[in-house]
Amino acid sequence: MAASTTYRYGFKVTPGNDGKFYLTYNPSDPSELMKFQITWNGFEEQKRWNESTKAWQVMQSQPSEECEKYNHCGNFGVCTPSGSPNCRCLEGFQPRHPDQWRLGNWSGGCERRSPLQCQRNASNGGEDGFKAVRCTKLPDFADVYQLSSDDCKKWCQNNCSCKAYAHVTGIQCMIWNGDLTDVQNHMQSGNTLYMRLAYSELDHSRMSTYVIVLIVLAGLAFLAICIWLLWMLKKKLKVLPTATPASMSTNHELQVYDLSRSKEYPTDLSGPGDLVIEGSQVNGPDLPMFNFNCVAAATNNFSEENKLGQGGFGPVYKGKLPGGEEIAVKRLSKISGQGLQEFKNEIILIAKLQHRNLVRLLGCSIQGDEKMLIYEYMPNKSLDYFLFDPEKQGLLEWNKRFEIIEGIARGLLYLHRDSRLRIIHRDLKASNILLDEGMNPKISDFGMARIFGANQNEINTNRVVGTYGYMAPEYAMEGLFSVKSDVYSFGVLLLEIVSGRRNTSFRMTDHVILIAYAWDLWSEGKAMEMVDPSIRDSCNENEVLRCIQLGMLCVQDSALHRPNMASVVLMLESSTTSIPLPREPTFTSVRASIDTETFMEAQEITSSNDLTVSMGEISTISNEVVD
Repeated sequence: MAASTTYRYGFKVTPGNDGKFYLTYNPSDPSELMKFQITWNGFEEQKRWNESTKAWQVMQSQPSEECEKYNHCGNFGVCTPSGSPNCRCLEGFQPRHPDQWRLGNWSGGCERRSPLQCQRNASNGGEDGFKAVRCTKLPDFADVYQLSSDDCKKWCQNNCSCKAYAHVTGIQCMIWNGDLTDVQNHMQSGNTLYMRLAYSELDHSRMSTYVIVLIVLAGLAFLAICIWLLWMLKKKLKVLPTATPASMSTNHELQVYDLSRSKEYPTDLSGPGDLVIEGSQVNGPDLPMFNFNCVAAATNNFSEENKLGQGGFGPVYKGKLPGGEEIAVKRLSKISGQGLQEFKNEIILIAKLQHRNLVRLLGCSIQGDEKMLIYEYMPNKSLDYFLFDPEKQGLLEWNKRFEIIEGIARGLLYLHRDSRLRIIHRDLKASNILLDEGMNPKISDFGMARIFGANQNEINTNRVVGTYGYMAPEYAMEGLFSVKSDVYSFGVLLLEIVSGRRNTSFRMTDHVILIAYAWDLWSEGKAMEMVDPSIRDSCNENEVLRCIQLGMLCVQDSALHRPNMASVVLMLESSTTSIPLPREPTFTSVRASIDTETFMEAQEITSSNDLTVSMGEISTISNEVVD
């Protein structure tokens, strides 16, 4: 920032000859009439004069999220947009009013746990020091000095009133003498703030404690490993007979569901009945086991007439239980290179989930090399079966499409927040949305899903898996995924449902993907032109426009600017809830090394395939149970 810094929307910060900084604004198009306005409820709005409608059009509105509200977390508090809760205290600080803090009222802010040396009457104790707080939006009310980084630190260290300092390129030394206000954590961007802390709050003062704790933990870990090894050895000896067909009919420690005798499913497979797959143990207390021979009988010995489709996991068959209930059977192909891990994943995850908008896993069957998952049968196949077929699109009129959108959103909210496990799906797309007899949506295929810990906001992975066109930018480019990755996929899916076109169908047009096409029409006030022609004349225009705007909000480049699924559900179900204005997307392709010829060749092999990207490699994975 030696000369000037240019920001988006035409703002520029320029240093003056008098040592002060000046903020100026120049519109990108001087012929446009622009104005900035503070509304009665405290929102800042940027408006542009629309000559055709003779009215002011809102271009953006702030604040668009909780952390943009001034000093939302109080003094010495840090606001994290993707955090749960949003507010926490800076290191070395604690809530000033703990009772109010637990209730979600953070306005009281935080206070120091240990006083600084110059605040104590006696001079006992070590010297105060500084702790780096990375990736932050710096606090307000700083004094600026033209000092080097080292001199800036010395100045703050020698002045008891200095609470924190930072050295920022172009601004140089920034000093805070009062309480720190309006601090934000941006996860992957921002400056570094150096906080003044008491000696007792610094890491080196705890080194001896850490050493003791580490020794104790190492001893406990060694003891736990020994106990676990003994337990596993005992477990293996008990469960080993289940690996052969003969033992599955005689082993009394593993309950097996025999289709020919009963329609009741056993529910207790704990303890010795845990599943062992390829040397890995999978705990299955909630998942019944099915007898292989009876599954074969239910599917007419896996006949071609009963085959529903072929996926990367293997073939999918329709079957019928003796009581008349229809089922779908996913049979792991013996030559599948990807199915075993996904098989384990689905057993671990979906058996513990119960929601009307998630497909129900009835059980599994394991006998020798045969491994199968048994699901409830979905008579109307999958969403893409109707949505992208010109002859079937008209069967999905707008009211039903809107119900499908709401159902998918509620299913994702359950996965992200309300289930026993906090789950990221990672492969949400039209082919993984199954439709029951009432055309109600059910999210399926949890082979790529991951469990999040209670305190985790995002995970980094070296193995990027998912479907081209649905992957969030931070996941495709950096391997970072979170609940906001699913929100991005939901946004793409929402735009597909409105338009009736695949995201990837724009590859050979002027627009790289559906997102760019939708933005151009929405920003020009022509959003209705992207609506599926088969429903355009009969749809609810206000609902459609809200869905398009919400879809654009969900596919924002930055995960911080996307809403969570709780907000998405609220905006869908309440027509009075305002939807923030989206920013123009700049990330429009996950092409990497995928060239158009390769993509079109994959499409010619089978029209039902989705292009799946895994660390730069290309593979085609067929739909689950639809073709």
